[in-house]
Amino acid sequence: MPLPTNDSRFSDAVAALYQDLLVPLIFAPYAADLVARLAPLQPASVLELAAGTGVVTRELAARLAPEVQLVATDLNEAMLAVAKAQGTARDVAWRQADAMALPFEDASFDAVVCQFGAMFFPDKAHAYAEARRVLRPGGTLLFNTWDRIGTNDFAWVVSDAVAGLFPEDPPRFLASLPHGYFSAEAIARDLAGGGFAGPPTIETVTAISRADTPGLPALAYCQGTPLRGEIEARHGAGLQEATAAATAAMTARFGAGPVAGRIQALVVQVAR
Repeated sequence: MPLPTNDSRFSDAVAALYQDLLVPLIFAPYAADLVARLAPLQPASVLELAAGTGVVTRELAARLAPEVQLVATDLNEAMLAVAKAQGTARDVAWRQADAMALPFEDASFDAVVCQFGAMFFPDKAHAYAEARRVLRPGGTLLFNTWDRIGTNDFAWVVSDAVAGLFPEDPPRFLASLPHGYFSAEAIARDLAGGGFAGPPTIETVTAISRADTPGLPALAYCQGTPLRGEIEARHGAGLQEATAAATAAMTARFGAGPVAGRIQALVVQVAR
C-alpha cells in the first residue's frame, strides 16, 4: 500500500493530537537541544523548515535575541494552523513552503534549522542544496533525525503491536519514514550531494520519554501520526482496536502506571 504524499499525511485531526500528545512526549527535549546548539552561533536570521506545530519555533522565539529574524515554514497548512494558534513569545513570519523549492533569495539566512523533517524530503540531496542556496557563506544547517525504531522504545512497541493486527499488510509508516533515515554515512553522502563540502558533525542524542499512562503514547502514535491513515485504510481492525492493542502492548512492556522509555536521535550540523 503506498504511503500518502507529504502534503496529505498530517490532517487537522492528526495535527491537533500531534501537538497535544507527541510534542511533550518526544519532540520538546530535542527542540530545546537544537536551539541550545544554535544560540551560541548568534545568527541574525533563521529559517526553519518543516516547522510542524511550532515546538522549535517557540524555542527559537523565546531563547534567541529579539532582533533575530525568524521565518518558520511547513508544507502542510494544518500543521501551520496549529502552530500559529499556539502563539510565540514574539513575532515570527509563518510561510507555507516546500523545502524542495524554497521561496527565498540566495544567501538570505545565517542558519537553517529543521527538526525531524529531513526524513520526509523526497530527494534529500536536493533539499539540502536548497538549504545551502538560501544560507549565507559561513552559515549553518542544523537538523535532527530519529534513530532506528529499535532505539525508540514507545514507537517500537506501538508499531509492533499494530503490525500484529495486519500480518498480511503491516503498517510501516513509523519504521520506514520517521525512523528510516538513521545512517550517518547516508546523511553525509546526501549533504555532499547537496553541495556541502565540509564534513558534518553528527551526534547521537538519547533522552527519556515519559507519560502518565501507557495509553497516552499508544494514542499519540496511533492517532497523532500518519500511522492513523495507514490503520484507517486497512480492512479488519479499526483505529480504536489498534489503539487498544497498542495500549495493551505498552502496559505489558512498561506497566500500568507512569511509563518511561528511551528516545534516540541523530543531530547534524554542517557549515556552508
